[in-house]
Order: sequence, then C-alpha cells, then structure tokens
Amino acid sequence: MGWRSVVITRPAKLSLKSGSLVITQNGDVARVPLEDMGVVVLDHSEIELNTALLSALAEEGVTTLTVGRSHMPNGALLPYLPHSRALKVMTAQLGLSLPEKKRLWQRIVQFKTLNQAETLSGLGNEERAARLRKFSSGVRSGDPDNVEATVAAIYFRAMFGSDFCRSQDRFYNSALNYGYAVIRATIARSLVAHGFLPAFGIFHHNEQDSFNLADDLIEPYRPLLDAHVMSRYGDEPQRKLEPDDKGYLVAALHMDVFLSSHTGEGCCTLLSSVDTMVAGLSAIVLKGASHDRLALPLSGRGSDDKSA
Repeated sequence: MGWRSVVITRPAKLSLKSGSLVITQNGDVARVPLEDMGVVVLDHSEIELNTALLSALAEEGVTTLTVGRSHMPNGALLPYLPHSRALKVMTAQLGLSLPEKKRLWQRIVQFKTLNQAETLSGLGNEERAARLRKFSSGVRSGDPDNVEATVAAIYFRAMFGSDFCRSQDRFYNSALNYGYAVIRATIARSLVAHGFLPAFGIFHHNEQDSFNLADDLIEPYRPLLDAHVMSRYGDEPQRKLEPDDKGYLVAALHMDVFLSSHTGEGCCTLLSSVDTMVAGLSAIVLKGASHDRLALPLSGRGSDDKSA
C-alpha cells in the first residue's frame, strides 16, 4: 500500500498518465504516482474522471472514497485484489468458533479501553484515565458486562463535556465521523486484499452493513483519531468542516503509532499498522494462532501487551 493520501476539495479534472494521477485545476497541473498513493478522497461534486483511472487506482490497491451532499464519506471503491487462497480464507473465517470470536472481541475491547485511557491522560484527565485502565483489566471473554458501552459514556463526557452526545450536529462529531470513515475504508481494503469477507464480523453483525469486520477492527483506532482531533481542536470551532480540516483528518493515516504484536513493540504509521493487524488475523483464522497474534495499536510510547 502507498504512503500518500490525496484529498480533492475543489472542481478538478482527473486523468491517468504514465502510472500517475494527473490533477488539473484552473490551469494548474499536479501529478502523483499511483504507487505512492494509499487513499484518495473525492470531495466535490464537480470532479471529472474516467473508468481508466478508476481501474488503475483499483489495480494499484488505492482506496477511493466519495462523499455525499453533507460532504461526509458515503462510498468506497475497494480494490478487488485476487488472493491466492481466497476460498480457504473465507471458509476458515466463516468457521471461526464462538469462543475464538469472544476472545478476539475481548482483546479488541481491552485495547480500545486502554487507548481511551491514554487519550484522556494526554489531555490531563488522569483520574478518569486510571478508572478506564481498571475497566480494561476487567474485560472478560466476549465482554458480557458490556464494558465497551460503559467506558464510552465515561470517556466522551470526559473528553467533550457532560452534555456531549455522539448524535449531536456539531464540529467534533463531524470531525470524528469523517476520520473514522477514512480509517474504516482503509481497514476494509486490507481485509479484501487478504481474502476476507468484510460483511462477516467478530462481534458486529448488522444485516445492512457490508463491513461488519472492519467495524470490529476499527475500535482500538478510534481513540487515536480522537486524540488527533483534540491535538488540533482543543476548543471546538463553531463551524462546518473545511477542506483544511479534512486534509488534517486524512493525514491521521500517516501518524506514528505503537503496535503490539507477537514480534513485540514497534512504531509505524497507522496505515501500515492496519495491514499488520489484518495479517495477524489471517494467521489466527488460517493457522489457529493465538489471539495475541492480532496486532493492535497502542497509544502513547507503547507498553507491554496487557491483554488477558
């Protein structure tokens, strides 16, 4: 996967030439090699492009996102990348036992809660951070106590105030939704590339959701995006998202994260960490590897793997 993200927020004509995306705007021309690209966001209704370019983007493994009237991502062109063992992966995925799914979900919730704690700690709320760390250590297989929901209520109020609700029409929610959508599409792209069926999740099982598995795996990444938002917008702007805001949110794909896995700690980009995470899931599904092989991101400087 490439290392660059391209966000186009003004009228433009896009074309393909010599393996590069050619962007023409008001007489100005810019070129970006497709091999360098990981994600492209088409955020304007007056962007012209042809199927040759779309085909080349898919061939190169680039995730292409479109937006709706609200200027929020509403669609993704995911590369249809043939996998040498696609049927084997899909069969093994569908055959994953309930106890295995519960252990994986336990690990995901633990890491999400730890990352939420670190995000609060970074904002100076150590009291609530300590409380969340205790919750993380108490997550049981399958999270039957619904620790995830309990922690979410504490976390968001500590982050954004006691009157905050995720359904409110406000800048913070728009920023989070935009950033989450970009990361979710990136995870879906990696799942398809590894031969998975994204519709079949570990915990999520919405019949109208084609990306239940991506919705499972994004959970530990959400607090990282939250911290990314708060690092720039400590005081919430009273406005809609602007092009610069969207560029900043997409840039979260290239921020450094610590990754805990069977090989130990390591710092890499968020974009790179997604492929490592999905590769670990593949080892679990195909080879019966321990759930510890599911490499998940850790906020902060990294720490020992605290999963059960």
